[in-house]
Amino acid sequence: MIVRVLHEGQYRISGDDLDRINAIDQQLVDCVAEGDEASFARLLRQLIQTVRAEGTPVPVDEFVESDVILPSEDSTMEEVKDLFTGEGIVPG
Repeated sequence: MIVRVLHEGQYRISGDDLDRINAIDQQLVDCVAEGDEASFARLLRQLIQTVRAEGTPVPVDEFVESDVILPSEDSTMEEVKDLFTGEGIVPG
């Protein structure tokens, strides 16, 4: 799976790492439902840091379509709450 972090770049994510990313994504959905901005900010940072740490950067000269586009790390819950509703932003 290819994950893009806005204003940063793309990362290849393997199946095992995708499970961890999905778990964080579900927690973000719960935060939006509860209106918990502090936890949302912490979890969004954790999600993006996990993508960076576990993913393999896609070279800038390689053009591949992103399967998922994550907001930037400093995004507020209000700015991106529509992304984190229902099943969340990460499929699966």
